[in-house]
Amino acid sequence: MLPSDLKAEQFAGYPPKAGKLAVAHLATLQQLPLSFVPSLLREVIDYDFKFPAERTAIDHELVTLSSLTPAQLKEWFQVFSQLSLSSKLEKLDWINQPAQFVEQLSAYLWTTHQLDTFREAAVVYGNRLQKAAPPEPIAMRRLGVAIIGQGVVSYDEPLFLNLRKHGTYFKQIKPENGVELLLAGVEARAKARPAPYAHWYIDGGQAVNHSSQLSCVSFQQMEPVRAALLKNMQTEISKPGMGPEELRTHMARLSPTDLGMGKTGDEVLERFQVRLLTEGSGTQIFSTTFVQWTTREVLRRAQAQTLLVRFAPRQRQRPMNELLSSSGSKPEFDPVGSLIDADMAAYYQWINQQRLPQSEQSSFLVWFEGHNQALVISPSLPRGTESNSALDLQGLLSLAAG
Repeated sequence: MLPSDLKAEQFAGYPPKAGKLAVAHLATLQQLPLSFVPSLLREVIDYDFKFPAERTAIDHELVTLSSLTPAQLKEWFQVFSQLSLSSKLEKLDWINQPAQFVEQLSAYLWTTHQLDTFREAAVVYGNRLQKAAPPEPIAMRRLGVAIIGQGVVSYDEPLFLNLRKHGTYFKQIKPENGVELLLAGVEARAKARPAPYAHWYIDGGQAVNHSSQLSCVSFQQMEPVRAALLKNMQTEISKPGMGPEELRTHMARLSPTDLGMGKTGDEVLERFQVRLLTEGSGTQIFSTTFVQWTTREVLRRAQAQTLLVRFAPRQRQRPMNELLSSSGSKPEFDPVGSLIDADMAAYYQWINQQRLPQSEQSSFLVWFEGHNQALVISPSLPRGTESNSALDLQGLLSLAAG
């Protein structure tokens, strides 16, 4: 089947908002090439479970495409239309299973030496789309906070080396009640500018009591879900013929109810949590990996305006079979190794924050928990400098937020 044959009733299996959106832009979808449409439908089919920023991006994309004339559509998608596809791909149910189609399309393009052409066309398309529908201004200056080194009594090696040239390094910070002060500052921002999934708190251990206005994900909170997933994976791995690709496809189809979730009433957040565990490598086992991947996805998908990230000690490395078995043995933690991981992860957090709109106005704070070292990157502070100011974490956060 080709996109030109699409009919409204074929989207009856989509969630309500997704189906309505696809039908509203049916005439446009019918004019797009098969090499492109499933990639778009992969996003549309999950529309009901996406964050507001993602929905806005999909809306803008469809509105932009629907505003193009037939001649303009032909120009935009000329390279995509010239790609050679097999009859087997055409027969797949790319309407109801667009993600699986995209996987098989990628493999086919690679084997037929067309993948580079597809990627180049995708980059050109993305640039055109961004130019036609530039991002809207955000409500407040974006702020990222990273708390690293929980449980580390002393550490003599220098921290924040990758970030120091971008901001001001503080050496005399007052650490008392630092976590509580930073959390209170983040909650104040959420209260001042409330918006769904705009303000986040991610914890690698047990989350501290916080306002309901913060979207929260914690490693300890998800322990039952992680255990259920590891058990599910072990069951699937033991089946004959189950290889890495088959396991990946199986995990991609898991829903919150498959892992004992579905009780909070927040299906958007629950589906996000499932994807953190089924798409991330090591997120089921290592808290630092879980936090780093969650941070990346919150910035990429929700485009958080406020993001507080607190790292906790991860368990030490053990043989993979032991880690996957989810046995009852008590894990041994590695605070210093986790600090090193988190120090680099804080740098990645800042990089991912810089990829978002209005990044030149954003601010970032990283603090060595329980100690007097911190670093702030802000438009109002000098770069590559040091300060001996004896601020507490509330004062430092105010300085960062400007």
